[in-house]
Amino acid sequence: MQLRVYDRTIRKRAALLLAVAVVAAACFAGACPFVSQADEVSDLKQSIAQKQKEIEETQSQRKQLEGGLTDVKQIISSLETSKSNLAAYVKQLDTELTAAQTRITELTDMISEKESEIVQTKAELEEALEREASQYDAMKLRIQNMYERGTDFYFEAIFSAASFGDMLNRADYVEKITESDRKILDNFRTTREYVEVCKAQLEEEQELLEKAKVKVEQEQESLETLISEKQTEIDAFQADINDKEAVLREYEAEIAARNAEIKALEDAVKAEQAALEAASNPKRKYDGGMFAWPAPSYTRISDDYGDRMHPTLGINRFHNGVDMAAPGGSPILAAYNGTVVAAAYNASMGNYIMIDHGDNLFTIYMHASALYVSKGAEVVKGQKIAAVGTTGRSTGNHLHFSVRLNGNYVNPWGYLK
Repeated sequence: MQLRVYDRTIRKRAALLLAVAVVAAACFAGACPFVSQADEVSDLKQSIAQKQKEIEETQSQRKQLEGGLTDVKQIISSLETSKSNLAAYVKQLDTELTAAQTRITELTDMISEKESEIVQTKAELEEALEREASQYDAMKLRIQNMYERGTDFYFEAIFSAASFGDMLNRADYVEKITESDRKILDNFRTTREYVEVCKAQLEEEQELLEKAKVKVEQEQESLETLISEKQTEIDAFQADINDKEAVLREYEAEIAARNAEIKALEDAVKAEQAALEAASNPKRKYDGGMFAWPAPSYTRISDDYGDRMHPTLGINRFHNGVDMAAPGGSPILAAYNGTVVAAAYNASMGNYIMIDHGDNLFTIYMHASALYVSKGAEVVKGQKIAAVGTTGRSTGNHLHFSVRLNGNYVNPWGYLK
């Protein structure tokens, strides 16, 4: 009778032992999204390695930010020898303005990218902390269960087996539980390591973000200083009362050179169209659609199309386009579908683009800080083709937008929405 009671007790303990193993495994599985503990540890270690690599890349980016600031004093000093020749001076300074604006654009893109990465890293850290807490709770329950059953529980379970086969089965259960305990601990340690790496990555990304923001402000100040220097020199050159006639002649010659360059481009397009017609190939046709607004970030119309009093020469002169004041680096869009016939630099127009829309209709975009298309490219209405700047004969960030039809400038307002 006592033997049967003892045997039932042993069997109950064996069943309880198996139940504990199942509960522990189930608890762990519920706390983690992976198929198995081994898979999770492997995946976590890969994630840790990837994040360590990303941390190194972020640190490298941060070191690169420590140098390369636009040296305004050195630039202004190097320009002293060019002041006697305004065209040469403007061209040299425009090169520096373009470089500074490019750095600002790159830094702005980095800031936007880093802000997105920080959002993602915060989400990954939050998820890792939740997983760590869940695994910690599961481990506490397991340790409490082991403590309540005492250190002799496993030995009692094995050596009270009813047969040798039963003993082997129980030994196998104990081995599985022990292995599961080791995996749970290994997983918890790896999760904690992953949490620390996430925290380190977040800290590096936030530090890089702050440095990039400071760098943008510094570069913007440098850019504004160079623009101010350019405006001062142009104004001084044009306002020289003793040499007014010479300034006027220089201005007229510059405009004539600009128009000659544009006329040559139009003639080249006509020649190409004539060749297409001779070969019975269709040429581009303008379908009469309204233009897209070419400077979506504009703040005001700083100068309109038509006759105006020149701001520094003090003479009445025709203004062949619409000036749209806009932040430096903001987008310039193609007003309509067409073919780029010029994407170049001119002392008067600065960085400019000219687009053929068919039927002898052209649009011109002047004073850009950067050009994103090349001659021969096909563009569509609303496509980003350049960035607003102040290159050429310009003293402030704006887009000078002109429309030409049949070899003459026409009012852009007739085509704009």
